[in-house]
Amino acid sequence: MSDIADSHTGQVHHPGAATYLIIAVFLVILTAMEVTVFYVHALRPVLVPVLIVLAAAKFALVAMFYMHLKYDGWLLTGVFVFPLMIATVVLVSLILLFAYLSSTWRRLDSRKSTLTMDILENIRAYR
Repeated sequence: MSDIADSHTGQVHHPGAATYLIIAVFLVILTAMEVTVFYVHALRPVLVPVLIVLAAAKFALVAMFYMHLKYDGWLLTGVFVFPLMIATVVLVSLILLFAYLSSTWRRLDSRKSTLTMDILENIRAYR
């Protein structure tokens, strides 16, 4: 009778302590990889993308298992993921905007210094 009652409640089986310990070990390994990547000088050109990928993997593990998003319905997962996607788009847009503006500012600054040198040369020529 209890089997029938359990099947009608619609509850999902959550993992036990062993699963959480395995995930914790993976998180420790990912953290050790992040620290190692930082100190390996050969990886300097790709340091930021590698760290972002490792951080995203850690975030996914924590969100899926410790926040139970893996076992929730699609609606609750969507309520979590949709604002996260919007925040990611805004963050990437701001980074690209500031990168564009800083390169434009450097170009204008170099032109300004060239114009300043031209003006100084013209002043010297008239003396």
